Parts: sequence; structure tokens; C-alpha cells
Amino acid sequence: MLGWTIGVSLVGGLVALVHVTVGWSSLLSPWLEVDPATLAGAVVLVMISYAVRTVRVHDYFRPITSGEFFRTFRIVLVHNLLNNLLPMRSGEASFPVLMARGFRIPYSKSVPALLYLRVLDLFFVVLLGATGYLLSKGMLAAVLVLLLTPLPYVLFRVQPWITAGLERKRSRLASIAREAIHGLPSSSTLFWRTWVWTGLNWSSKLLVLAWILKAFEPMPFSAALVGSTTGELSSVLPFHGIAGAGTYEAGVLAGLLPMGVALESALKAAVNLHLFVLGVSILAGTAAGMVRLPPNDAGESTGDS
Repeated sequence: MLGWTIGVSLVGGLVALVHVTVGWSSLLSPWLEVDPATLAGAVVLVMISYAVRTVRVHDYFRPITSGEFFRTFRIVLVHNLLNNLLPMRSGEASFPVLMARGFRIPYSKSVPALLYLRVLDLFFVVLLGATGYLLSKGMLAAVLVLLLTPLPYVLFRVQPWITAGLERKRSRLASIAREAIHGLPSSSTLFWRTWVWTGLNWSSKLLVLAWILKAFEPMPFSAALVGSTTGELSSVLPFHGIAGAGTYEAGVLAGLLPMGVALESALKAAVNLHLFVLGVSILAGTAAGMVRLPPNDAGESTGDS
């Protein structure tokens, strides 16, 4: 209930802010000015990023998902839709449920895997956003940020020591932790494949969002890249409003304003970019939800608890 209350409040605040500062007719006018071919191309490129995200999930859970790419694609699109629409990250809960129903993957494996993939998402979005920002400030600063790149691998390498330490403990908490570690990458090969897919997914998505953001409101591409990155960063964080309203726009503004974009232009760009992202996710997720695939060999299951 609290999540919905906060979500409704954020939506109301956003509506009031737009009405007072920009006006809805002025805010939506860029949709009439953007080349339809640009919008269509952007939609295709975002769908490609969804496909790359599907490859990551499909690869991570092999061999269970082998030969079932389109079933995995459907799960990714439906999960993305629910995650975008529901408040306070409650849509994340759909992923383990969908993986259990589609592939009988237990929650003890899918939940830790989802958390791990989200950590990679957060790390890469921060890395790319900081790089884009610092490139406008100087190459040396950007190179310093890139030095953070090995951090996930360092965390992966200490995983065996954590496992060994847990094996010596017999508490219920240690047992849960040992089970959760089984959902993490079990080999360097899987780690690097997951990292590559994560990089490709976010690089392609953030570049196309920066492109469409710049199409809505003229601004330097570096500013658009930072704004799209901070907007997406708000969607990776553990809380957001209903359909991300308010929090997504605040994220975009947090990137655009320090880059010198005027408040009115930044707000118009932020809202329109969010409408674009929501539109694509609603169309893709709804279409995927309407598709009925034949049962696979795994059948249906609710997973374990």
C-alpha cells in the first residue's frame, strides 16, 4: 500500500510540475516534429537491445533454456513490462515466477541470478554514465573511471573463499547463503559471457535512448548520453514510482541539468523519452503476453520457496 501511495504521489507531482513549468501542449509538441523514420528506427534498436538481454538470460540458464530462445524472449519482455509499470520494483518478482513456470527453474537459483544480473546492470550503467560525463571534462578522468571495470571480476574471484567460509557454518542463514551462491556464475567463461552481453545490451540501449532524447530536444550528444544513462539508472535502483513516473524524469534531469541543459528543455526531453520507453515496453510486453507457446519439456511449475 505504501508503494502505491508513493507512486501516485510521484505521478501527481510530475503532472503538476509539467503543468506549471512547460504545459502539456508544449511538452508533447516534439512528437509532431520528430521524423517518423527516426522513431521507427529507435523502436527497432530498442527491440534489438531486448533481444541481447534475452541472449544474456538464455545463456546464463543453459542448458535448461537451450532451444527455447523465443520462450525466454517472451519472459524477458513480460518481465520488462511489469517492472516498468509496477511501483517500488515490485515487478521484479515476476521474473522468478515466469522462469519457474516456463522452465521449472527453482526460486533458489533464479532469485540470486536476478540479483547478480541487476548488480552487473547497475555497475555498467554507472560506468557508462560516468565515462560519458567525464569525457566532456577530459580524457584522463574518463580513463580513471574505466579502471573500475575489473571490479565485478574481483568480486567473482573471491566467491570461492566466501563459499568455503559458509561450508564451515551450520546456521540456517549460512544454508540460505550457500543455496543462493549456486545461482551465481559457476565458471570464468560464464562470467565473461554474461559481462559481454551486459555491456552490449546497455551500450546499444543507452546510445539509442540518447539519440531519441536528442531528437526530442536539441542538445549535445554527450549531454543526451548522460541524461539517458541517469534516467535508466533510476530504473535499476530499488525503488521507483508507478510506471517510473517522477523517478525516471528526475533521473534524466539529474543528468541533463549539470550538463547545461535548461530546465524547461530538460523536462520536456525527460518526459518524452519516458513516454517513448514506456510505449515500446507496453507494445512489446503486451504482444509477448498474448503469444501462447506450446509447453516445453520442463512443463509448468511454481518453483520452490
